[in-house]
Amino acid sequence: MAIRSYRILTPDTHNRSVSGFDGRVQLDPQKKLTSGQHHCGKGRNGRGIITARHRGGGHKRLYRQIDFRRDKEHISGEIVTIEYDPNRSAYICKVHYKNGDKMYILHPRGVMIGDTILSGPKAPISIGNVLPLSTNMPLGTAIHNIEITLGKGGQLARAAGAVAELIAKEDRSATLRLPSGEVRLISENCSATIGQVGNITANNRSFGKAGAKRWLGKRSEVRGVAMNPVDHPHGGGEGRTPIGRKKPVTPWGYSALGKKSRKRNRYSDASILRRRE
Repeated sequence: MAIRSYRILTPDTHNRSVSGFDGRVQLDPQKKLTSGQHHCGKGRNGRGIITARHRGGGHKRLYRQIDFRRDKEHISGEIVTIEYDPNRSAYICKVHYKNGDKMYILHPRGVMIGDTILSGPKAPISIGNVLPLSTNMPLGTAIHNIEITLGKGGQLARAAGAVAELIAKEDRSATLRLPSGEVRLISENCSATIGQVGNITANNRSFGKAGAKRWLGKRSEVRGVAMNPVDHPHGGGEGRTPIGRKKPVTPWGYSALGKKSRKRNRYSDASILRRRE
């Protein structure tokens, strides 16, 4: 999708742009495929303490129930609409299956309204189809919405523009190169969708003003050096001062900006062949 810029009519439209609407249908979502969702106030836990900072406000949103499993084998479906989803960066498609079911799926790049998709081991190698990694999927295939646990549904490469690559198969395992650069093993029985997730220009949009971020439920951040010592380890001092430490830290005193924070001896360590960069 292209990026569309605003005409300069007000200060907030001076440097504002949004994703284009070409190929996308502006419709209300399917009512049976939506549900309400509860947002805790400003990132608070059950005790009322803020555990996720810089959250709060934002526009009210309906959750679209996305079919990440794509387990309707040998039942073809037709792409009816391509819609915006406020809960994710990617667009979604509404699919009408031959048995009468209607589902939302992630929009694969290049899929148009009227196209047909299919799931199962015998599905052809074409964009939007879902196949297990153990079938005739050739090496070098671009895939997304990848399962980690068999039957749980896709969990990897689901954001806008995300794509992974199948680089090897050996001993009932498939080796994938993920969008982060990580190379890891996945069971060959797990499924994946052919192609790349659409809306690849999602990160190129310019919000134009701080209020556009507030509409998304994101509050502003404050630098640690601008705080008091009681609020941040970088705070305090007379005038504009450095942080007063050898290395920057988080508000809770842990190392920031570069130190790896992944826990050791995790269950998935044996599946990771090369760490993300």
